[in-house]
Amino acid sequence: MSSGYRLGRRFGWLWAAYGTSALGTWLAFGAFPLIAVHVLHAGPAKVAALSSAGVAVGAAVAVPLGPWVEFRRKRPVLIAMDLVRCAALLTVPVTFALGVLTFVQLLLVSVVVAAADITFRAASGAYLKGLLPAEDLLVANARLESTSWTTTIIGPPLGGVAFGLLCPVATVLADAVSYLLSALGIRATGGPEPRPGHRKAPRVRVRDLRDGWRSLLADATLRPLFFHTALFNGLVMATEPLVAFLLLARLGFTPWEYGLAFAAPSVGGLLGSRLARPLVTRFGQHRVLLVAGTARAVWPLGLAFPGPGTGGLLLVMGVELGLIFCCGVFNPVYATYRLERTAAGRVTRTLSAWTVTTKAATALLTAVWGVLGGLLGPRTAIGLAGVLLLATPLLLPRRVTPLPAAPEPAPART
Repeated sequence: MSSGYRLGRRFGWLWAAYGTSALGTWLAFGAFPLIAVHVLHAGPAKVAALSSAGVAVGAAVAVPLGPWVEFRRKRPVLIAMDLVRCAALLTVPVTFALGVLTFVQLLLVSVVVAAADITFRAASGAYLKGLLPAEDLLVANARLESTSWTTTIIGPPLGGVAFGLLCPVATVLADAVSYLLSALGIRATGGPEPRPGHRKAPRVRVRDLRDGWRSLLADATLRPLFFHTALFNGLVMATEPLVAFLLLARLGFTPWEYGLAFAAPSVGGLLGSRLARPLVTRFGQHRVLLVAGTARAVWPLGLAFPGPGTGGLLLVMGVELGLIFCCGVFNPVYATYRLERTAAGRVTRTLSAWTVTTKAATALLTAVWGVLGGLLGPRTAIGLAGVLLLATPLLLPRRVTPLPAAPEPAPART
């Protein structure tokens, strides 16, 4: 690495902002379903709709934002998306205090937050690529990944305590404040950021909305990775409600045991992300991508077999530890790989297309697996997802093609 382990003051502020918002997000993990159940007395159908419809509609709303952001400076966009999420979340504790909180409001807030999340992720990828030299991207992504897993370990348990001891919307308030602090941290990164591409941002056209997907599908290396991650993430997330039902309703695990089963193994993600760079240095980026991507697909099938008691709890923790460790290695490597293969003028649109597809696939598969769980039972549905996940490594890129020499997009007509 040309710059060693020091990535500079600007990345330091970006990293601090990311860690702050990630901690807020994990403190509020599951807050909306809990509020829907305990405050608004919503039934299972409404809770499922809150989890899937909000993400699906938010993804649809985010589609035109990708090309719109592409031609704008990324730091103001990041700050704006943080402030949008902060403002949307603040409406929840305010209306709760006034006694006028409704389910429809929770659904609308989840849509706004989901759309802002997708836009923020796409813009942050482009900002990071412009902030650091290519040889430092893996170190940066590994640090962000390790921060994500660290906040996963400490956030949900603290959030659970806050939900029980304080008011039900306390963690939502903490999440809103974390986005405000994140916006201040990103603003503190400072430094110049030239306007990309055009002196004046062009009008967004229909063809611009499709450009991110075209770029992905045209790259023979990114295309299989794109399909792999969308299917893998969708299937893993689709089984989460079924696993929760199996452990809590069928096997009698207490809420704290359930939280422990998924929080403690996040140590594996922290360890995996720390090993990502040394593994790439020794074995090469593509080999690590293939091995880690294949290894992570082996574990989820084990979630169909836990029994009651300590043995079942240890089985779930072991499966999650293996899965999360492999994901901890895979995620920063694939994030760096994706940035390296995406032209600078198309990063935001490409990452938007990638995230929108993944979110939409997750929402669809969650709905489908909810039906399968009702028809076949949770164990059978979880096992079916595990079997399908075993086939996802076949979608990983088997070879690396030369980087495409795609021209920068032509100026839009105004």
